Amino acid sequence: MNYKDITVGIVTFESEKVIFDCLKSIKRIKKIIIFDNSNSISLKNKINSTYPKIKFILSKKNLGYGAANNEIIKLCKTKYLFIINPDIILKKNCESELLKSVNLKKLNFSILAPISQDKNFGTLKKTKFSNNNIFETDFVKGFAMLINKQKIKKIGMFDKNIFLYLEEIDLCRRLNLNNQKIYLNTRAKVFHKAAKSSNIKSFEFEKCRNWHWMWSSVFYQKKYPNNINIFLKFFPTLFLSFLKIILYLIIFQFKKSLLNYMRLSGTLNGLIGNKSWYRPNYK
Repeated sequence: MNYKDITVGIVTFESEKVIFDCLKSIKRIKKIIIFDNSNSISLKNKINSTYPKIKFILSKKNLGYGAANNEIIKLCKTKYLFIINPDIILKKNCESELLKSVNLKKLNFSILAPISQDKNFGTLKKTKFSNNNIFETDFVKGFAMLINKQKIKKIGMFDKNIFLYLEEIDLCRRLNLNNQKIYLNTRAKVFHKAAKSSNIKSFEFEKCRNWHWMWSSVFYQKKYPNNINIFLKFFPTLFLSFLKIILYLIIFQFKKSLLNYMRLSGTLNGLIGNKSWYRPNYK
């Protein structure tokens, strides 16, 4: 295998401030697909003028992170797809270290991920590959992961019901349930700017984050029940959010009250089975 067998896939959403630094850091993988959820013709034109070989897809509808990556998976012609966020910077040896791992004959992986400055990855298992830098884990974060396309397709790819948050955790859990392998290569490194992938205003981002984190948390728990009543599990969140809404209204902290309303709304919509409908206002 060589770099021709790998495609980079990037989902963007109002990502003009960070995407060019990301693209500059990709030195060796030449096949790149960008799927833009904000339907930004200006961004497409700017990128294609500098990187004419990049396949840039405009989406008329904001599909969310998981469903947009599913579209990239369908378009990808190579065996491997390196999914990264637009706020990722690849370190110098990241691509070469990942390629070395791909070429290890006994490393039969579904996902192989680099590490970032954030050490919050899944639980490392006792077994590790013969190379000291490659460790098996139960899950990885979705901002940078090299996937075996066919193996991911077999388990249904990302759950399109999840608009934002926990989509990669859900994917990794289904891989674990199907005895598929997930690895970290600690020599392959990226820098993650974290929460910088979109230009949407900070308060609008917080509204979106609070709503979708709670909806996705409820959806995930309902999808993998563990004999705990879901309503009882999330009742403290509902009760606390309601109290904070009232409290912050009383003391005229309207933004904080609204953020707690978003948490309450996301939780309730998840509990009663509504689809993930909230979309950020970025215009």
